[in-house]
Order: sequence, then C-alpha cells, then structure tokens
Amino acid sequence: MGILTVHLDRITNLADEDHIGQSDPYVKFELEQDNAFFDKDFGEMISTKKKDEQNPVYGEDFHFNIPTLNNMELTVKVMDDDIGRDESLGKCKIKLEDLDLSDEPQEIEKKVDNNIFSADAYIYLKLSYTE
Repeated sequence: MGILTVHLDRITNLADEDHIGQSDPYVKFELEQDNAFFDKDFGEMISTKKKDEQNPVYGEDFHFNIPTLNNMELTVKVMDDDIGRDESLGKCKIKLEDLDLSDEPQEIEKKVDNNIFSADAYIYLKLSYTE
C-alpha cells in the first residue's frame, strides 16, 4: 500500500453565493478507482471551514492509503457551509496516474469555477505519493 498526500494550500476568487454575508468555504476530497465495471471508493476527507472568505488559505494535509495510482481519480469539491443544505462553489477532477507522482510534492493548480463577471476560481494543491 502506498500513501497519497494531498496538501491543500489555498483557493482564489471564489464566487460569493450567500445572499446574507459571505461564503464559508470548505473542501471535500473524494478518491476512487475508476475501473471498467466496478469503481472502488477509497474514502473522502473534509477540510476545515473558513468563515466569510473568498480567498481562503488552508495549509492542511490529507493522507489516503491506496494500493496504486492506476485509474485513481481525486474529485475536489469546494462547498459553502450553509444552514440546511451546503452549496457547491466549484469542483474539479484529477487523474492521478497522469501526473507521474513521487514522494517529492508536485504543485497542482486547477480551475474549480468559471466566473462570468470576475476572475475564475482556482485551487492550489501539492500532491505526493510514497510507496
């Protein structure tokens, strides 16, 4: 088994979806192996929530125990913590086997939201894999 380490650095330019106050973003990571017939779930992890923040800084690490990088896909969902149902602020998917990951952290910048009237939102991660 190997360990995938996801370092959540920051997010920039999140849209403000709240009608009262500002968004309270957090990030949900979901890892699954995308197989031909049956996908295998390797769990989910959730960051801390940042209150009233459109450019949150996290500096948090998450560790997933996985057997391989083959067919592995990391789904990154940026959510707004709301009373009742949380709203999606954006998301992206990262195919891990395409990244040539090693124990040396690799910086990843991915667009999570296309904003029409302002700059697009991006998430900044560092990924590494140790066997």
